[in-house]
Amino acid sequence: MTLTLTVSDEVRALVPGFTHLAIEARGLVNGPSDATSAALLDEAAARLAARLDGRTPDQDPHVAAWRAAYTAFGAKPSRTRNSAEALARRALADGGLPRINRLVDAYNAISVAHLVPVGGEDLNRIEGGMRLVRATGEEDFVTVAGGEETVEHPEPGEIVWCDERGATCRRWNWRQGPRTRIDDDTTDALFLLESLAPMTRGELLAAGEELAEALLKVSPGARITVRDPG
Repeated sequence: MTLTLTVSDEVRALVPGFTHLAIEARGLVNGPSDATSAALLDEAAARLAARLDGRTPDQDPHVAAWRAAYTAFGAKPSRTRNSAEALARRALADGGLPRINRLVDAYNAISVAHLVPVGGEDLNRIEGGMRLVRATGEEDFVTVAGGEETVEHPEPGEIVWCDERGATCRRWNWRQGPRTRIDDDTTDALFLLESLAPMTRGELLAAGEELAEALLKVSPGARITVRDPG
C-alpha cells in the first residue's frame, strides 16, 4: 500500500512555495556503516565545502530560506536548526559526519551534498498517512530523555509531521522521534526531501535521483519508487 502524504493549507499559506519529493524503498537490507556508506559521507562533505567556498551554511540561499520559514512559525533557527543546516555544520567540524547505519548514512550524504533536508521513516512503523500540519499542541511526540522514554507535546502553531498516532518529527525537520526512525531492522522506508525557493524543482529531482542511486549502493536489490507530487 502506498503511503498518503498531505500538506495542510495552513502550512502552504504560511510558507508558500514549499515542495517535497518522496522516495519509497522496499526490500532494504540495512546494517552498520561500512566502507560504501562512509565513502558517500566523505564525498558529500567535500562537495559541501566546495559549494560553500568558505561561507558558513547559514549563508547558503536555501538554508537561509529555511531559517526564514522557521522564524515564520515561531521557532528560533539558530537554536533549533533544520536538519540540513545541522548536518552541514557537523560535516565542516573536526569530527565530521557521524556514521549511523548504511541507510541513514546514504540519506545524510544527499542532504549534505545538496543542502536539502532529507528525512527517513520506517514505513512499517507509520500508522495511517503522514501529514504536515500546524500543531494544536496536543499531539504526542514520543522521545527519549535521560535514557527513559517520555512524551512531549509540540507548541501550538509549530509545524510538525505526524501520523495517526502523533507527531513523528518536531519543528518541521528538526528532530525526528525514535518511534518511526530507521534502524538496523528496517526493510521498507520512506525518504522525504523538502525544499523551498530558490531551490528549483529540477535541483530537487536531481537530489532525489542521487538518493535512489545511493540507496541501491548500500542495499543492492532494493525496490525504489520516486513519487513526484508535481
